[in-house]
Amino acid sequence: MPQKIYIAGHRGMVGSALVRAIERRGDAEVLTAGRRELDLTRQAEVEAYLDAHRPGQVVVAAAKVGGIHANDTYPADFIYDNLMIAANLVHAAHRCGVGRLLFLGSSCIYPKHAPQPMAEDCLLTSPLEPTNEAYAVAKIAGLKLCQYYRKQHGALFHSAMPTNLYGPGDNYHAENSHVIPALLRRFHEAREAGAPSVTIWGTGTPRREFLYVDDLAAACLRLLEVEDPPDWVNVGAGEDIAIIDLAKAIAEVVGFEGEILTDPSKPDGTPRKLMDSGRMAALGWSAATPLSDGLREAYAAFRGELESGAVRSA
Repeated sequence: MPQKIYIAGHRGMVGSALVRAIERRGDAEVLTAGRRELDLTRQAEVEAYLDAHRPGQVVVAAAKVGGIHANDTYPADFIYDNLMIAANLVHAAHRCGVGRLLFLGSSCIYPKHAPQPMAEDCLLTSPLEPTNEAYAVAKIAGLKLCQYYRKQHGALFHSAMPTNLYGPGDNYHAENSHVIPALLRRFHEAREAGAPSVTIWGTGTPRREFLYVDDLAAACLRLLEVEDPPDWVNVGAGEDIAIIDLAKAIAEVVGFEGEILTDPSKPDGTPRKLMDSGRMAALGWSAATPLSDGLREAYAAFRGELESGAVRSA
């Protein structure tokens, strides 16, 4: 009988990539539950679901996510929802005898002015970026839950900290999305409307690292094979790009030929975020999708989602 793997957050960008990867491999039964069936912020519901289905493994890809605007505007929502998701799933997995749990965090757990590239041991060494502190604190709590349940109870619960992600199934909300989906949508709409320019937030000088979501899914499957994985490990592409150069690359992919302007009155966020993914490389994984290829794939997926009416914009 194939092993059962529960993917929490299977309808999100990361969760759907994990489902695709596991189904392609064909050696496990994927368990999923929509929000109407299971509210992950309700402890009793989470325990009842895991007790009824008894998965051998759980991957926590569920999260409330968003860009700078969303994180800065709704910090209470971000810290509450993400704390509840992490605490409920980790505790219920332990109580229901789940053999292994992989919690997915974020590169924003590291300090605003962390040494570059950011290694795992720089966690909690200095203050976080204020605009997404609420989300980061919740993700740090999830990581520490896994670490301490492993230490106290011997549960094989561990974490992966991906860098900024993009790809099929992303959220294209006009204000609350991350930078790549936000720019893909804005440049697409500007091209369609014949707009002379597009203005991006901030100075355009911050540098960010981006990972295609299917590469993260491959990393997660690799981690689930490791007998004694680190408590948490970075998962990144290994290179970064200035936001203004990212905007130019997206404009080229979309076919927008107008002017790209910056708005320094808007926040830049952390000056640079590049992760040291050496531990993950030592486990035999590296990113396979160059940014240029990934952007083309992401834009093709966005156009397909537009045509089918399936674009996520909540």
